Amino acid sequence: MSIKIRKQDALNYHMHGQPGKIEVVPTKVLSSQLDLALAYSPGVAEPCKEIHANKEDVYKYTSKGNLVAVISNGTAVLGLGDIGPEASKPVMEGKGVLFKKFAGIDVFDIEIDEKDPDAFIKIVKSLEPTFGGVNLEDIKAPECFKIETELRDKMNIPIMHDDQHGTAIISCAALLNALEIVEKKIDQIKIVVNGAGAAAVSCTKLYIALGAKKENIIMCDSKGVLNTSRNGLDDIKKQFVNDTKCSTLQEALKGADVFIGLSVADAITPDDLNNMAKDPIVFALANPNPEIDYNLARKTREDAILATGRSDHPNQVNNVLGFPYIFRGALDVRATEINEAMKLAAVHALANLAKEPVPDMVVKAYGTDKIQFGREYLIPKPLDPRLITTVSPAVAKAAMDSGIAKHPITDWGAYHHELQKRIGIDQKLMSRIIDRAKKNPKRVVFAEANHHKILKAAQILKDEGIAQPILLGNREEILALIEEHNLDLQDCPIYYPREDDEMVKRYAEVLYQKRQRKGLTYLDSVRMMRERNYFGAMMVEFGDADALVSGLTKDYPKTILPSLQIIGTAEGVNRVAGMYIITNKRGTFFFADTTVNVDPNAQELAEITELTARGVKFFDMEPRIAMLSYSNFGSSKGDIPEKAREAVRLAKAKNPSLVVEGDIQANVALNTALQQETFPFSALAQEGANTLIFPNLASGNIAYKLLMEIGGAEAIGPILLGMKKPVHVLQLGSSIREIVNMAAIAVVDAQLHEQNDHL
Repeated sequence: MSIKIRKQDALNYHMHGQPGKIEVVPTKVLSSQLDLALAYSPGVAEPCKEIHANKEDVYKYTSKGNLVAVISNGTAVLGLGDIGPEASKPVMEGKGVLFKKFAGIDVFDIEIDEKDPDAFIKIVKSLEPTFGGVNLEDIKAPECFKIETELRDKMNIPIMHDDQHGTAIISCAALLNALEIVEKKIDQIKIVVNGAGAAAVSCTKLYIALGAKKENIIMCDSKGVLNTSRNGLDDIKKQFVNDTKCSTLQEALKGADVFIGLSVADAITPDDLNNMAKDPIVFALANPNPEIDYNLARKTREDAILATGRSDHPNQVNNVLGFPYIFRGALDVRATEINEAMKLAAVHALANLAKEPVPDMVVKAYGTDKIQFGREYLIPKPLDPRLITTVSPAVAKAAMDSGIAKHPITDWGAYHHELQKRIGIDQKLMSRIIDRAKKNPKRVVFAEANHHKILKAAQILKDEGIAQPILLGNREEILALIEEHNLDLQDCPIYYPREDDEMVKRYAEVLYQKRQRKGLTYLDSVRMMRERNYFGAMMVEFGDADALVSGLTKDYPKTILPSLQIIGTAEGVNRVAGMYIITNKRGTFFFADTTVNVDPNAQELAEITELTARGVKFFDMEPRIAMLSYSNFGSSKGDIPEKAREAVRLAKAKNPSLVVEGDIQANVALNTALQQETFPFSALAQEGANTLIFPNLASGNIAYKLLMEIGGAEAIGPILLGMKKPVHVLQLGSSIREIVNMAAIAVVDAQLHEQNDHL
């Protein structure tokens, strides 16, 4: 499903809060006069003197080694053309976000008001002392060729124009694997390239570097084939002139083995496709609409291997598979350039990774039973966490073998670990959950649909195919809010318990049967069913909805009680618990119980530990659990340390394979060096804890809220553990993004419940 983007939503995303998408964050503590004196005057003079004596020390004392400039003059922005440097800034900021998210690389985006290539080159060259690398972006051809070539010659840091080389690298990896599948050799195939811009030129050059014969490649521009009869071609296009009698794209495609489209939508027809050779390879990469519709191409030629630039079809040629990891490897060995050997290393690394068994977390993220090398899986998925540890080392090694690495890597095992730490290997957690949800969206009922945040979240869930929203509340009020906020939710089911008498009576009868021996009359049941949290819980119980999300405007106990009374806990579960996912630059951590159990005893803590372990595994992670206290392994006496120790004993007795330690202090649980030195016997000494069980609700609740407010952490939750059916409670005042995240979790929860019901 393609994502529908509303203009105002996009504008709000960039405008609200702090405008833009990036900020600069200090990496050192600045909390005292000494800190300030060290960071600036007089202490800063010392690294200045060291760098003056040895320029290479700039990598030791500054951020240069992890800093890339994303530079544009705004002359070829997306499909918008020459819109100017100011208008290109959102794109450059976005590129910076991708660098940081996927490779841990910091970025300054620089938009230059200069179209003259010589002046542009001079400006960029002058920035070399600041940056470890330069990513050129959205610069029109043919100027981009001159700019990149001269900057590579004049500068001693990695330079890459991603519009050219990114697409080339990813498409090359896909082409190699496609050829392997159809058992064709690259030096024997006929390739037709439609488009003669920067990406097409770079792709063609890299295909030739891989072994394609230049005489077997026909390139077309908007006027037809680049052949010997064409006059007035510039020097770039002259490189690809073919001595052929073909003059049109349609003629060129007859008998072609490969079509590479880097042009415009609907450039080829089913007839063109039928004229290609057996097992044709068709990379229709125009965005957002390819040179031939994917479904039409699939229907026309069942033997075709297809790739597009779109995420809603197999084999997406997405530059994010390349540039973050290529620059990561180049920076880490202080390469003086990004050369052909490094690009080819990235090509082969991507191609080979696609042939390896795909981790379960990636399979689940894309909502399928199996992903394996074949016609619909030529290149790795963008959410594959192995990309950084596969592509970056290959690029780094190629730089070393080429003799352009000024800081060679000697310990590859340590480098592998360092790469994982740079981004936190779990930073894609919610992306995986959302992608899993999209594969089989479920009906999520929102009990507070009279709130604009819920409706805006419902719009995102609907547009992105994450969930099928069901709205509870006053119908007229909801429709008025939909109109006020220019939303498209009129086709979503809307139920108003105060008016839907038939459903209320049907639900009330069931509630009465459940609770009549607990003091509830039928009239009480009817009255309660007119409350939206009761009504929503009964929808899930009846199977009229797959999951319930509520809690935006009501406190936690009032939100959860109806679901406990109607749906109840899962089989074998005596109590529910609440868990938060806390993410920061160090990684992902799970906190429990933070919302439900006020002062659990040892047995109850053990039960919470078991529920939390299941919850962590739900997110495709293995729990390493610390039972927190104010003491370490009996170092202090008191009720809490004793409770923690007993809870660990009970948890291990029930599940001996569980990795759980305690009593242990929070800092010790996370500090592996301290454990290895002082408590080497600890089961957490090697990898540290990723799951923290708090001795009572107060400590857990205080901890996660402090981390959110002053620790810069992001929290997802609370996630309700132990319910019989999917019920998830929002934090009071949640943001739209948090509502979307919680709904996605609810959908995946419902998917798993459905799978278990069918076992």
